[in-house]
Amino acid sequence: MLSIFKKTVMAMVAFVLMSGLAFAGSSIVIKGSTTVLPVAQGTLEAFMKKNPGVQMSLSGGGSGEGAKALIDKTAHIANMSREMKKEEIELAKTKGVNPVANVVANDAIVPVVHPKNKVKNLSIDQLSQIYQGKITNWKEVGGEDLKIVVISRDSSSGTFESWDHFVMKKSKVAPQAQMLASNGAIVTAVAKNRYAISYLGIGYVNKSVKPLQVNGITASIATALSREYPLSRELYMYTDGDATGDVAKYIDFVKSPAGQKIVVKEGFVPLTEAKKTGKSKK
Repeated sequence: MLSIFKKTVMAMVAFVLMSGLAFAGSSIVIKGSTTVLPVAQGTLEAFMKKNPGVQMSLSGGGSGEGAKALIDKTAHIANMSREMKKEEIELAKTKGVNPVANVVANDAIVPVVHPKNKVKNLSIDQLSQIYQGKITNWKEVGGEDLKIVVISRDSSSGTFESWDHFVMKKSKVAPQAQMLASNGAIVTAVAKNRYAISYLGIGYVNKSVKPLQVNGITASIATALSREYPLSRELYMYTDGDATGDVAKYIDFVKSPAGQKIVVKEGFVPLTEAKKTGKSKK
């Protein structure tokens, strides 16, 4: 009897694993970028209040994990802070998945340091040299005589990919750099280390860290929308084909005035500045 019971349980588990999203019924599964996570969390909660019959789940892990989940059909929506790569799209198509990008917000990647750091502005070239390990002391960029501790996002992060595009331009990050898995971990690490530098999505910048200007320009809604701020980007929710049903309703909500108010409330940059939707709480 025990053997039959075990086989039955194993068969049920196998069915759940194989059936994937089909087994989830009407629920919406969202995975991916930790940068997009606050936007997704805030809009998800508001959407579920308006649509109590819709069940939704949300997890982070990085843009790369979001792309993987969409390709593997274990998520309906992939949150990504970068565009899906050519090789990811090609792999998706081999599995019958057609990734479609839905731009839901804008963002600015902001270099951050400890609040006691006297440096206020760095050029893109200086940032690149710091991350390559060519500039190693804060006094070389107008700060105190202190060693620079370089902290970066890990390679599965869309923010890491964007930093590579805007700042590193394919140069390698110094091997001594600390690689952390989330924006939250970055905030904690920099807030505790007077020597540190790192970078965040604008929605994660708070009083525990000091944001730096880049090329003399402050990151803001206005400078991100105009692209005057040099580290500006779009944030995405990818779907398999054009969104339909409750998934489409949710993405439409995120893009709506009500959804964009939440984007701003979470400290990020809306799709347009047509309406003053509020001030960042962060």
